[in-house]
Amino acid sequence: MTEIVPAADGALTSPGGTGNNGFRSLAGRVAALATQALRLKEGMRQLQQHMSRNASKASTLSEMCHQAEVDQVFVTQIAGVSEALHRVAKASGELASSADEMEMGARGFRDAHQREYGGIYEAVNASPYRQPKPGFNRVR
Repeated sequence: MTEIVPAADGALTSPGGTGNNGFRSLAGRVAALATQALRLKEGMRQLQQHMSRNASKASTLSEMCHQAEVDQVFVTQIAGVSEALHRVAKASGELASSADEMEMGARGFRDAHQREYGGIYEAVNASPYRQPKPGFNRVR
């Protein structure tokens, strides 16, 4: 698989590629999208676990402070922090699920693109003759 690198304008292109929508260029950009979605998913799952642990610890601390008869203002603040951490954990889980769907969609697109155009690309590159521009053979 070709390495994907950011171009000067921020677009992802393969080395030696033209940055156009050619077969290899598009396949490379879709592979880069799938890879980044996987990284996002993994990062969000880690964040979700971290926030869930912290939310549980804050909840336990709030209960302990209540039992120790700490001023109710502080108990309420700690409980509020726990609830906020639970919301962050839930949202990061939702984002991880979305990233997972994006990764699967990108991989599905890549596979369909390969099935549809891979043979054509190979045949064109195997031919010693110059091929017509796209759309030349289109039936009107």
